[in-house]
Amino acid sequence: MDRREALKTLGVAAAAVSFRPRFPFPLAGRLKQSASPGVTGASPCPTWPRGKQIGLAGIDLLQPEDWPVVQENGLVCSMGYPTKRNDFIATGFNDRANHAMLLRELEQTIPLAAKQGVPNLIAMFGNRKGKSDAEATALCVEGLNKIKALAEEQKVTICVELLNSKVDHADYSGDHTAFGAQVIEAVGSRRVKLLYDIYHMQIMEGDVIRTIREHIGHIAHFHTGGVPGRHELDDTQELNWRAVARAIADAGFTGYLAHEFVPTRDPLTSLAEAFKTCDV
Repeated sequence: MDRREALKTLGVAAAAVSFRPRFPFPLAGRLKQSASPGVTGASPCPTWPRGKQIGLAGIDLLQPEDWPVVQENGLVCSMGYPTKRNDFIATGFNDRANHAMLLRELEQTIPLAAKQGVPNLIAMFGNRKGKSDAEATALCVEGLNKIKALAEEQKVTICVELLNSKVDHADYSGDHTAFGAQVIEAVGSRRVKLLYDIYHMQIMEGDVIRTIREHIGHIAHFHTGGVPGRHELDDTQELNWRAVARAIADAGFTGYLAHEFVPTRDPLTSLAEAFKTCDV
């Protein structure tokens, strides 16, 4: 049995198990919510049908071989990887030496994403390695300008992720919203935007709601995760997640809010709670 058939079998098995969210409730539905496989405690996630029962619209951060399985389970891969590479985060557009490889990966994957209904592909700014912000910005713009036409033609959005350099990703270039927004503004394409990870930007700069309102035009995708620890979106965390979700919805955001927290208890219960919190 190949990988794809095995995943289909897992999905069918999961669907056969009765699962109901702990909090059945009428949906507001202003935000499309998804989740990374890690939230449910498995990678790739064998519980896609249960996620759909909770109310999820998609599954985030999957490799191309998994996209059809998600689709067959009635969900969308809301954010795809263009490749499987160990140095994916550190190797970004801020180094011209990386451009040929990164462009090749995206050129191969963008048409596949378009064909399979995957709206977004993730990309990285990369580690600084001694570069100034000005140099890193110019190099990112140079590289992303070379792929934006294909992304526009295929209607697939390249989402460059903002990450913290304080706790998790030392030396990462895209560690402040202003840096990412400057790159996106210079590229000037509706198909090259930011992946605004709320966990990472809460660590680096806080002021999350005002920043989201100011830069909503630069953002195509959100990730959640509580500070500290990237755990559940509950009262152990710094942020009022319902207020954050409401601010995103009120700004007219039409993309996906994807849960990427690390559960400390039953994963599906935690996911159902997060879904309810962010259903505004």
